[in-house]
Amino acid sequence: MAQWATIATLLVMETCELKTKIRAKITALGSFVPPRILSNFDLEKMVSTTNEWILERTGIRERHIADPGVAASDLAVEAVRDMVARHNVDLSMIEAIVVGTVTPDMMYPSTACLVQKKLAIPQAWGFDVSAGCSGFIYSLTVGAKLVESGAHKKVLVIGADVNSSMIDYTDRTTCIIFGDGAGAVLLEPAEDGEEAGMIDFIHQIEGYGGEYLKMPGGGSLHPATHETIDQKMHFVHQDGQQVFKYAVKKMAEVTERVLEKNGLTGTDVDCFISHQANKRIITATADRLKLPREKVIINIEDFGNTTAGTIPLAMKTAVDSGRLKKGDTLLIASVGAGFTSGASIIKWAF
Repeated sequence: MAQWATIATLLVMETCELKTKIRAKITALGSFVPPRILSNFDLEKMVSTTNEWILERTGIRERHIADPGVAASDLAVEAVRDMVARHNVDLSMIEAIVVGTVTPDMMYPSTACLVQKKLAIPQAWGFDVSAGCSGFIYSLTVGAKLVESGAHKKVLVIGADVNSSMIDYTDRTTCIIFGDGAGAVLLEPAEDGEEAGMIDFIHQIEGYGGEYLKMPGGGSLHPATHETIDQKMHFVHQDGQQVFKYAVKKMAEVTERVLEKNGLTGTDVDCFISHQANKRIITATADRLKLPREKVIINIEDFGNTTAGTIPLAMKTAVDSGRLKKGDTLLIASVGAGFTSGASIIKWAF
């Protein structure tokens, strides 16, 4: 009996070891932004600001805005369709859908349910992740763990936000920043011996930051009433200085931590993609890591802050420009409302 017990123990240990060796890799990528553009010059006619001031303070020149009636699920679906067209993905094989968003079509059902219906994906389950601007990076980690556990072989991860639906376009502290957009990736297991895939991550929340960036109305604490509407509680409220100071500090901190944890430095990074909230935050982090500008992807000028959409949109910019290639070490990072923060190291697969 002791011999059989030992054999059984060894088999269990071997099985666990095999499971830990599964690595999730990104095998497909797509994105979408609505065609309508809101430029800085358009905003000059709406609020007291100038094109020069917005460019200097944020790095944003224009942003894409969804038409009325276009929801987060619609942008998500178009991003997935772009992914299918670029990579010939068979959606019928998708097993799970994880959507990062803070602008769901409605409180429930989840945006993931609506995406599943619109794309007619037959057997998938799924859910939404609410993490502000860290929505995509958190969703990517969740999706990767579903693959790495051995539970699923094809997981769809989406970041999609229609920020214009919750912006007060008389408030110049917020309306200059945000745009609408979405991106999607497919996660699958890496082949045996393949280096590609998700290497590691660090995520953190610090809830005191919820006071500085929030949409206070519409939840169970402040359901919609005449008073909440009159007080503009269903729009984004932001203390820009507090958010900026935290983001500059935290972005550098989480990127350094995940690199150090894996015995790496900035010199080992081939491509750095930060959440596109503010050009100054991105460049400050790159300088801290001693990254040359050619390794840093910045497309905030064309899209603004699309919240959960920024990182996959920037991934597509990096791939299309030839600055992110198969075998490259990619570092992604984000700071968002909550406060949420995170950074991940990825070995690019295509």
